[in-house]
Amino acid sequence: MTVELFDTIIIGFGKGGKTLAGFLGAQGQKVAMIEKSKDMYGGTCINIACIPSKSLALQAEHIASHNFESWEERKKAYAMAIEKKDQLVSKLREKNFSNLDNNENVNVINGKASFLSKDAIKVTNSDNDSLIIKGKNIFINTGSLPNIPGIEGIQESKLVYTSTSMMAQKELPKHLAIIGGGYIGLEFASMYANFGSKVTMFEGTDTFLAKEDRDIAEEIKKVLDNKGIEINLNTSVQKIEDNQNSVRLSFSKNGKDDISIEVDAILVATGRKANIEALNLKAAGVNLSERNFVKTDDTLKTNIPHIWAIGDVNGGPQYTYISLDDFRIVRDQLYGDKKRTRKDRKNIPFSVFIEPPLSRVGLTEKEAKEAGYEVKVLKIPAASIPRANQINKTEGMLKAIIDNKTNKILGCALFCSDSSEIINIIKIVMDSGQDFTVLKDNIFTHPSMAEALNDLFAN
Repeated sequence: MTVELFDTIIIGFGKGGKTLAGFLGAQGQKVAMIEKSKDMYGGTCINIACIPSKSLALQAEHIASHNFESWEERKKAYAMAIEKKDQLVSKLREKNFSNLDNNENVNVINGKASFLSKDAIKVTNSDNDSLIIKGKNIFINTGSLPNIPGIEGIQESKLVYTSTSMMAQKELPKHLAIIGGGYIGLEFASMYANFGSKVTMFEGTDTFLAKEDRDIAEEIKKVLDNKGIEINLNTSVQKIEDNQNSVRLSFSKNGKDDISIEVDAILVATGRKANIEALNLKAAGVNLSERNFVKTDDTLKTNIPHIWAIGDVNGGPQYTYISLDDFRIVRDQLYGDKKRTRKDRKNIPFSVFIEPPLSRVGLTEKEAKEAGYEVKVLKIPAASIPRANQINKTEGMLKAIIDNKTNKILGCALFCSDSSEIINIIKIVMDSGQDFTVLKDNIFTHPSMAEALNDLFAN
């Protein structure tokens, strides 16, 4: 079998990989981009995560603002939302493919990649035809997959979905059960409640949103309660069994067994794992971390110097913008002064797109106190913001944690409309080392949600 040689091989068409492929192609490198599915051009975010889920969440908010008189009207509106989401994804997928396909130095190869050695990769397409390629540098960019718990009947059920498959369903479930009370589960709970579904959540621990401060978590729970979302804590799902047009979920709660409910669909949102099973990493000698992600150093190299891992697969924070920053690190290592590493990252913000969204950066109050800081805690209700009242989005609260000795911002949690935009202002102030007064005394447009920072930091 003929072996084709490349300067760089990238396995996976995700954010970090596609950006790297375009950059290296522009430098004159001969690049192979391997992607097993044409439906994944552009990566997870564009096709099955951030873009489609946030598109649906936005449309769900619009639907919730209408007073539909019948379930049939809600079903029709939901089907239209799915269709609109599909059109958006298709458009972005085609754009991402064209960006690389139009680069004369990048060869997009459809097929599954499997290491034969640390230097050689076998690529097998859907017709079972194979080719072998070699590269001077190899980048693993295969992302992550939903982690499916070992619940009796879960593999056999036709009504159990992951976050990926749920968004492909054109039929709105009247009653949706969600296994997992983390951020992904909350996003889908909020979204489907807005579409009109009854939502029941199951969380294994006895604490709702354990990573958040209790005042923030309680405010979120109050909003979810108002949407009619039922949250069951300290539960263990024991069995799943399909009936004719529904599925029975049996569980224990607070030690009490033999409780069951009948629902139309079940969403599993119990974390994600590295997408590495088909790669045959043992043949390449690549080490894994304790969590079974690809282990790298702070420059994203594995223990094999010419093999790198970027994006979710390396076990870092699972955000598209982190994958993009992985690209920046690699670019600097290959063409820069080799100084940029993961250690340079400061204060990574994140947003949970419930309604209203939760956005956070830095330490929680609990974390700051445990770290030994003497803190000032600043809070205001979202209802105190003029813009929030103007747009009728008054639920939520804003909270900041200040180092009492230095006046530096240690962390901030914004549970309010537009928080995913405002949190970036907080991050910039934290990264630049300025104290909180720069936000207290700054000039913001009016009326806007961002001007709430004046009041929050003057509080």
